Amino acid sequence: MESQLELCEESFDLRYSGWVREALNELPDCFTITDPCVSGHPIVFASRGFLKMVGYSREEVIGKNGRMFQGPETDRRSVMVIREAIREERGVQISLLNYRKDGTPFWMLFQMCPVFSKEDGRVINFVGVQVPLLRSPRPSGLRLRNEMSLCEDGGGVRDAVFRCCRREIRSDSILDMGRASFVESVSSLDYQEDEINEPCEANELETSKASAAINNILSVLTYYSEYTGRLVSGKRCCSTGNARLVSSLNISLGRIKQSFVLTDALLPEIPIVYASEAFLKLTGYARHEVLGRNCRFLSGNDTDPTTQFQIKECIRTHQACTVRILNYRKDRTSFWNFLHISPVRNASGKVAFFVGIQIDDRCKSEETHGLSPETRQRSVVGAVKIAVRGLSMGASTS
Repeated sequence: MESQLELCEESFDLRYSGWVREALNELPDCFTITDPCVSGHPIVFASRGFLKMVGYSREEVIGKNGRMFQGPETDRRSVMVIREAIREERGVQISLLNYRKDGTPFWMLFQMCPVFSKEDGRVINFVGVQVPLLRSPRPSGLRLRNEMSLCEDGGGVRDAVFRCCRREIRSDSILDMGRASFVESVSSLDYQEDEINEPCEANELETSKASAAINNILSVLTYYSEYTGRLVSGKRCCSTGNARLVSSLNISLGRIKQSFVLTDALLPEIPIVYASEAFLKLTGYARHEVLGRNCRFLSGNDTDPTTQFQIKECIRTHQACTVRILNYRKDRTSFWNFLHISPVRNASGKVAFFVGIQIDDRCKSEETHGLSPETRQRSVVGAVKIAVRGLSMGASTS
C-alpha cells in the first residue's frame, strides 16, 4: 500500500513533467502546493525556502494539511477566511501567525490562488506563498540587539527577514546585556510576549513580493504541464457543467472513508468526477485512470448484461437501485460488487450527480462499527447529498 507521501508525490508528478520540481526549487520564494483532489487536501510540494523557514523536512510536510503550522495564537477568523476562499475556489491574501517546528511563532503574508485544469475548468491545485513579515522596530534595546545579531551572524538579511518576528528571548542575549537591570529585562520580555497578539500587516513591498511569486510559480506550472498534455492555468478557461461545484466538493467528499464514486449526470456518458481513496484501493486504479470515464470500464467478459441493463434503466429514470455485479480490478482479477446507486439532486431539485457505493461481496457480511452494508451505503448517500445541496445553495446565493 502506498504511503501518504508517495500518493501525494504521484498526484503531483502525473500533472507535471519530471523537471518541474527542480524548476520550482530554483525559485527563491517560500511556498507550498496542495491538492484538493486528494483526501485531506494535503501539501504535495514544498519549496526549499519554505522548508528552511519552518524548520521541517520534506518528509515531515508532504502529505500533511497546512493546518500543521497553526498554533495557539493563530487567529481562527483568518483561518476561516482561507477555508472560505478554498471552498469558493478563489484567491486570498491575508496576514497570518504561524509556527515553526521548534514552536517559535512568526507573522507572514499568506497569498493563495487556485490552479485550474484547462480541459474541464476543475481546480487541481492551490498555490500558497508565504512572505515573512518584518515588524517596524520599537524602542527596545533587547529587540534591536537581537535583530542586529541576526544580520551579523552569517545568516544574512534573508535569515533576518525569516526570523525577525520571533517572540522568544534567548538567554544568551539577556546575559550579554550586562548593564541592563533585572526589571528592564523582565519588562522587555513581557513586551515581546504581548506583541505576539498584535496583527502584523504587510507593507507594499511585501505585498508585491507575494504577487510576483504567485505569477512566477504559475508560469512554471503552466510550462511544465505542457509536457504531459494535462494543461493548467491560473484562470478558469473552461467551466463545463458542474466543474466548479465538483471541485469544491473534493474536500468534503474526502472525509468519507467508504468506497464510492460520484458521476456527473449532466455530461455525456455520465463520467466519474470523483473517486474515493477506498475505491482506488479496491479497484487498483490510479485517480487519473478513473476520472472522466464511465463506470462500465469495471465490467468484463463475464459481467451479466441483464444487470448492466438494470443499472442503465435506473439511471435513465433517475431511480435508486442495488445490485450484485461481477466487476474487474485493474489487474483483471474479478470480484463480486455489492453496488448501490442513487441520484443526487442539487438545491433546485434537479438530478446533478449519481453516487455509486461499492462493497466487495466477500466483505459484505462484515459489519463496521455495528453497521450493516446497507446502512453504510445509505450513510454515504446521505453525506454526499448534504454536501451537494449545501454547496450548490451557497453558489446560488454568492
